[in-house]
Amino acid sequence: MTTTKTAPNDTKDNIKQGTADTDEVARFAAIADEWWDPTGKFRPLHQLAPVRLAFIRDHVVSHLGLDPESATPFKGLRILDVGCGGGLVSEPLARLGADVTAIDAAARNIEVAKLHAKGAGLNIDYRNSQPEELVQTGETFDIVVNLEVVEHVADLDMFLSTSAAMVRPGGGMVLSTINRTLKSLALAKVMAEYVLRWLPVGTHDWKKFVKPSELARGLRQADMDISSMSGMSYNPMRDIWRLSTDLNVNYLAFAEKD
Repeated sequence: MTTTKTAPNDTKDNIKQGTADTDEVARFAAIADEWWDPTGKFRPLHQLAPVRLAFIRDHVVSHLGLDPESATPFKGLRILDVGCGGGLVSEPLARLGADVTAIDAAARNIEVAKLHAKGAGLNIDYRNSQPEELVQTGETFDIVVNLEVVEHVADLDMFLSTSAAMVRPGGGMVLSTINRTLKSLALAKVMAEYVLRWLPVGTHDWKKFVKPSELARGLRQADMDISSMSGMSYNPMRDIWRLSTDLNVNYLAFAEKD
């Protein structure tokens, strides 16, 4: 793990305002030094990384007609990573050849991400910003990525609308979140936070989990349609995650803009 010096702790007063929930952003900023520790508080995201990246790669390659055999199939693509945190997704996207812009409402997360990318020799455009600010620049992207973000925002429909506005015509959006079901309450909230201690208590608010129908409705209002969904299921015997047909807890979605 790369040791970094980071900016002072983010407080509610200096977190970018907008669709971000300031309490949620402050909670993640407080543990920003652990983003790149695979055994720390972000261990679940490190374990999910191969599954999420495979979904992104396969759907982007298929949708845009790219070369699936290339080591850098995303070369020439502009990709926006929203709520990038410490850069756990931004860096592999850059390694796949993409021109990556990554934004986060917490300045401390951006500092951690910048320093880690510099140490890895990666050129990523990290910005302490929210989608509402970036959309005002008129920038558009081939792909917008929203992973484990929508369940933490203050206004879901506004967030989706703003993100979709930055997807160019013919482009796509990749999202991952948690369904609001009794199963997710038991596994993603009670088990993950209170029993297994995978996540700090309070990481998630079950009432803010997003049903696939709610996600699809919000995207349709923003002129995007979901073309594919896949669940992400945990195998406790092998301690790994895999793609599945079970959407009751964690799930991924790919949406297209005509």
